[in-house]
Amino acid sequence: MSQSRHVPVMLQRCLDMLAPALIEPGAVVVDCTLGLGGHSEALLTRFPEARLVALDRDKEALRLSGERLAPFGDRAILVHAVYDELPDVLDRLGIPRVQGILFDLGVSSMQLDEADRGFAYAQDAPLDMRMDQTTGISAAEVLNTYPPGELVRILRAYGEEKQAKRIVSAIVREREKEPFSNSARLVELIRDSLPQAAKRTGGNPAKRTFQALRIEVNGELSVLEGAIPAAVKALAVGGRIAVLSYHSLEDRLVKQVFAAGAATTAPPGLPVVPERYQPRLKLLTRGAELPTEEEVAANRRAAPARLRGAQRIREEAE
Repeated sequence: MSQSRHVPVMLQRCLDMLAPALIEPGAVVVDCTLGLGGHSEALLTRFPEARLVALDRDKEALRLSGERLAPFGDRAILVHAVYDELPDVLDRLGIPRVQGILFDLGVSSMQLDEADRGFAYAQDAPLDMRMDQTTGISAAEVLNTYPPGELVRILRAYGEEKQAKRIVSAIVREREKEPFSNSARLVELIRDSLPQAAKRTGGNPAKRTFQALRIEVNGELSVLEGAIPAAVKALAVGGRIAVLSYHSLEDRLVKQVFAAGAATTAPPGLPVVPERYQPRLKLLTRGAELPTEEEVAANRRAAPARLRGAQRIREEAE
């Protein structure tokens, strides 16, 4: 497995953003999306005094990154968990607050590159798409069993697919003849059901449908909805959080949580704002930061990335 394909996205920028919180001895940083351990390895290397807690729901990713992070010994604790389970994980480890948190919400390179997982639309594979293959329903089951109206909703909400109705009626027609099992058949069906104009824009026409299925299969947005506020809560005062997202739905969710934390909750018209209404977060990015052109040229997976960061500036209001 060549390391070259696993270039972590916006790595330097993430490290710089978290750095002020991680230089103190004993700082704890959480990598909520361990993947193949690229960001984690860089965090442990750059901040030799810091300890790392890293989560992933994918057992194969944990095994591989465990080998990669073995040289760091007990400075790295790897946990099989989904990132909205962060409060439980920290509780079990007896860590009340942490100084840094990183989320990289992209599908890990490994999942895209291992053909048999069915994440990629560029090669034929079983339609699975589960990040944790020990639990939940596969993408094929979603395609074969969901009612048409539900499929349309998923494609529109999670894939922002304008042609959802057209694609779903083709799926429903085809699944009656034979259930879906592999990605190539789905890609071909999407190509055939789209009008010419829709095929000319934005890369592979199957991309949006595959994104929507992946989000549905893994419950990604509902997990994220719980995970980002929980992560903010786990930060010590002065602690920092950096989140890399790859589509507008994720980015919007992160933006809302950060904006709410950075706003005053005081009723309008108070001459002096009491402490309990003061903002809990300070934004570290103006809007979302984008990767540089050089980075996108070197690593095409960086192209859609959006980075937002925030710093904890006071405790929760009691």
